Order: sequence, then structure tokens, then C-alpha cells
Amino acid sequence: RISYAELDARANRLAHRLIASGAAPETKIGVVMERDADMVVAVLAVLKSGAAYVPLDPEHPQDRLAYMAADSGLSLLLTQAGLRERIAGGDAGIRVLAVDQLDLSGEPAHDPDVPVHGEHLAYVIYTSGSTGKPKGVMVRHEALAHFIRSMQQAPGMTADDVLVAVTSLSFDIAALELYLPLSCGARIVLASQETVRDGRALAQLVESCGATVLQSTPAGWRLLRAAGWPSAPLSGFKGLCGGEALQPDLAEDLHGLGVALWNMYGPTETTIWSSAQRVVDGPPGIGEPIAATQLRVLDAGLRPVPQGVPGELYIGGVGLARGYLHRPGLSAERFLADPFGTGGGRIYRTGDMVRWTSEGRLQYLSRADHQIKIRGFRIELGEIEAQLLVQPEVREAVVVAKEGPGGARLVAYVSLSSDADPQLLKERLSQVLPDYMVPASIVVLPALPLNMNGKVDRKQLPDPEPAAETAPEPQPEPAAEEPQPEPQPETAAQPEPVAAAADGEDAPQVA
Repeated sequence: RISYAELDARANRLAHRLIASGAAPETKIGVVMERDADMVVAVLAVLKSGAAYVPLDPEHPQDRLAYMAADSGLSLLLTQAGLRERIAGGDAGIRVLAVDQLDLSGEPAHDPDVPVHGEHLAYVIYTSGSTGKPKGVMVRHEALAHFIRSMQQAPGMTADDVLVAVTSLSFDIAALELYLPLSCGARIVLASQETVRDGRALAQLVESCGATVLQSTPAGWRLLRAAGWPSAPLSGFKGLCGGEALQPDLAEDLHGLGVALWNMYGPTETTIWSSAQRVVDGPPGIGEPIAATQLRVLDAGLRPVPQGVPGELYIGGVGLARGYLHRPGLSAERFLADPFGTGGGRIYRTGDMVRWTSEGRLQYLSRADHQIKIRGFRIELGEIEAQLLVQPEVREAVVVAKEGPGGARLVAYVSLSSDADPQLLKERLSQVLPDYMVPASIVVLPALPLNMNGKVDRKQLPDPEPAAETAPEPQPEPAAEEPQPEPQPETAAQPEPVAAAADGEDAPQVA
């Protein structure tokens, strides 16, 4: 337990130490920490110092963490004694500070006097990238502060609320779980990673702490329900759901329990959630834009489409990020000049295909690219394909999402130039990709099927063997760093290796 006064004093003392170590506006400080009070102190201290934090998940592969540390140009890395070896910050010339070993008793406890304006960076969060490497999204102080103020109004929070925080710091919606309660005087109950993965343990925590607010993906909500939550009728409980499509059956179930349910939508590039809808009746939609946000449905010529006609969703307003770190070309491609505004405004191209319904609601249809969502994580399939193609035995590779009994799962199809064990390929991928990006199955084919245009014919890709279609016990995962709904529910857990024998030369091999 930590009080507001103690939290503020500890964050201030660490902020003064960071300033003495060179922290200032536009410098970037990495945070790779376990989910405890030290983590909250660390991110607040970075913001108080004027710097921007770069969250790094200690459970991600070490090579991936090292890449993000080098690409972001960290000036410092905050960690804990037990995690120092998870990232080779010292080897890259980055100064590493173990927060739990620092003696800060001599540092001032008052607020640092650091001038910070709205255009300064607040944080840089890395998301999946189509080039094979993750890309950093640069979020400004004005966008983050505006988002928190908007969330105070709707869905709303007061000092009487208790929120259970379940999201990894490396995903943007964790910012809501930390800063919204703190801005309202509410209480945060920080769930450990072990608790988040255990439905029964999470259900027990939510009930025992008297939680009144929880934010999760549909998979997380289903896991809680499968664990028997709630054990008693609910009253005054608010639920936020995002990261993928909220299915009508889940919405009806939660609503029937007495949950005041909100469907949330928004990519990382527009600062967490861009729209919200209180779910009362009818199919859940993308919802209404939050304050100072515009949702536009446009055709290929950036012209508004009529009601009922599919178009791509563009988002404008205060919440837009500065762009992608070190990716000016990609920033120019995704962040466009607003053709409907004045004064140099921009709109963000989401890649989501939507349409206006006759009721005036935005209905999600599909993605306009090869980006997908698995358990709330936004995944560029090209990043997985790129990692497969660097393997010496792989000649061709394509990754798709296949529906199975437990929902959508990643399946990779490869053709090989020499013999290779699919299981070995999965093990190599797990060394460079997070668990949620490692395909549940790798199918080996003599050659990938092509259509008349010479492109891979995804419709002709065979289903994996039935053994590989069996989904393990679902696990709750945080919504992705840029939540975007998908048309199907996802309740699959982190993929487990499954081996299936193949008979015949042309039969697919499945791992």
C-alpha cells in the first residue's frame, strides 16, 4: 500500500535524481520493471523530470528489448535489481539505474521546476511493424492530458472508485489504468502478471479489493466469466472493453450481470481510445468520438462516403501522436493533412474499413491491410513473415489468422529450400518475437499456392491438422498498444507447440 503523499514524494525524489543524470524534455528514458509500486513511481518520475518514458516488457525477447532501447536512443534505463540482465543497456552505452537499490533519501521531495509544454513527448510505445522491426509511436503531453480529461467525463471516474490495473505498461491502454485513477483521487490495485494470467486469481482479486472499474479485452472478460465471476450480484460496477470487437453475446451477458459496459475504440497513434459507446441495446459499435476528436469515413480520394457505403476510417483531433520515431516516410503515409480543416491539422489513416449504419452508428467491417488482432494485440503479419524469411531454410512464407474452436490463431505457411523441423522454426521465432506473435502452427508446403496475378492465394491455404486447431485455456491479455476492433472474438491463449505427423511428400507438416 502506498498513499498519494508517499507516491508523490518518491516520484519527486527519483525525478530530481533523473534530472541530475541528464533527464530533460525530449530525452527518452526506458522503463523495464515488474508490476509493482516501483513501476508507478518510475513512470511518474520520468514525466516529472520532463523526459519521455519508453516502456519495455521484461517478458519480451532480449533481442527485441535491445533493439527498442537502441532505436529509441535512451539516455537512461530504469529497472530493478532482478531484471538488470534482461536488457543489455550497459553494453549499448546506456546508463542503467536499479530503482529498488537507489538511495534517494538525500533528494528533494518537492515538485521539480521543469517547464513542459504540450508538444513535448510524454512516451514512446513500440508496436508491430511490417518491415520486421517494431516501430515507435511518439505521444505528446497535450494528447495524453486531453485524453485523461476526456475519460474523467465519460466513461467517468471519481475518488470513490477502485480500478484493478491488468495491462502491461508496454501497451498504451495501461496509461488509462494509471493516470485516470490518479487524476481523480481513486485507488489503483495493480494486479501482478501471474494474477492477470490466472482467471480464478484475477476474479478473486477483483472481488476482494472491492473493485468498481475494470478495463479488459473481450478475451479477458470471457476468462473472468469462465472463472465464475462475479460470485454475487453487481452494483455500480463499470466495465471498459476494447482491443477487438465486443461480441453481442458477451455484451448481453455482462449487461445482464449489472455491468455498466462501455465499448472503446482507438489506435495507439491517436492516444489510446478515440471513441466510446455505452452499451445498452443493439449491436456494439465503434461509438461516439471523445472530446475534440473527429471520425471521418472516406474513400480512396479522401471524399466522404454515403451512409451504408464502406470506407476507411480516418481520425483527427488533439489526440494524434507526433508520428513514428525515425520513420518520416511512414509518418507522412499515415498522418495526412486534414482536407476538411484549417490551420495545419492532420488526420490519421487507421486502415480500418467501416460504414455508417442507418441508425448513425459506425460499424466495423475489416482491415484494409494485412494487420490483424490476436487477443487485443495489433500484429503486422509482415513482421512475422520477415522473421521467417531470414531463416536459411525458408524459401517462401506467409502468415494468416485462421479460425478455430477457441477463436482466431496465427498460422504460418512456408516452403523450404532444405529440410527443417517446423518446431525448430517456432523456437527460433520465440527468441525474437513476443509470445503472442509466434504462430500456433507452422505448415510446410512444397510451394505456396498462387493466384492468376502471381500472388499467394490465401483462400487455397490448407487448414492445419485438427490437433493444431485445439485452443488451450484462454488467457487474458492487455489490449494492444493500439486497440482496433476485429470482427471475431479472440479467446485463445499464448500458442502452445503442437506436433502432428504428415503422411506423403505433399502432405503439410504442422508444428
